[in-house]
Amino acid sequence: MKKSRGTHPPDPSSAAARGSKPKAVRAERTGRRGIQSIEIGFKILDYLRTEPRPVPLKMIAASTGMSAANVHYYLVSFQAVGIVRQETDTGCYALGPYALKLGMAAIEQFDVFTAARPAMTDLATTIGHTVFLGVWGNRGPTIIYRVEGGASRPIIELRVGSVLSLLRSALGRNFLAHLPRSITEQMLDQELKEELSRHVRVDDAPTTKSEVEEMVETIRRDGISRCRDALLPNFTSLSAPIFDQAGFMIAAITMMGPIGILHDDLKGPTATSLIAHARALSATAGWQPRD
Repeated sequence: MKKSRGTHPPDPSSAAARGSKPKAVRAERTGRRGIQSIEIGFKILDYLRTEPRPVPLKMIAASTGMSAANVHYYLVSFQAVGIVRQETDTGCYALGPYALKLGMAAIEQFDVFTAARPAMTDLATTIGHTVFLGVWGNRGPTIIYRVEGGASRPIIELRVGSVLSLLRSALGRNFLAHLPRSITEQMLDQELKEELSRHVRVDDAPTTKSEVEEMVETIRRDGISRCRDALLPNFTSLSAPIFDQAGFMIAAITMMGPIGILHDDLKGPTATSLIAHARALSATAGWQPRD
């Protein structure tokens, strides 16, 4: 009996015998390949994400640079899986219930500890100083992870689990600037009493509520906090906040090093890099900066 054609998969060795590479091998060597139609369709979803209310087909087409007919094909498929919905009375389109499920799942799966580690390693490697990850714990600003840099000695005085001051650490000042005052007020009042009891003032720690408010406004404006010579003698630190999707500060990445060795200018390259990494982590958590 004559065998029918096309019943057996092609022999990879035959391609090699002809001097050509199988498609999978060629794809690996030319870089990662994706599905273009998915990338095109995502332009529609991303546009719908930015719109505060349902929009008509023509507006979607104009804003994405696609033809109305092509957009419609995508919208039909998106509706079928529930990621887009169409209003029955106006015919306008918006993100659907499955888009909400995806967003909620992404929020639940976000782990700031896991997400921050590569960024901290990059900062410690490129800038060369110790980087800390801090959160607000039961007793206040708390270090939960650290990465050593090579430009200065390890800071053995600060370990994972150390609780830092609100007024005498860059991490604490960051939380003071961004958390609701109801959370920080008791700790702040206690630390201000301690500052007033000091006989000699040799650092940049605020001692009055007016000085605190001035410091807080500066931190919010600059997007970063700094603390010189107040936590550890002859050391300076910079701290940038990490926000969640609601704009609530959930953590901060802080870099610390000797004064004169760690470049701590608030507009300098170290501060700029720290802010950029923190904002990237915030974006991963769903945060969007206000215009």
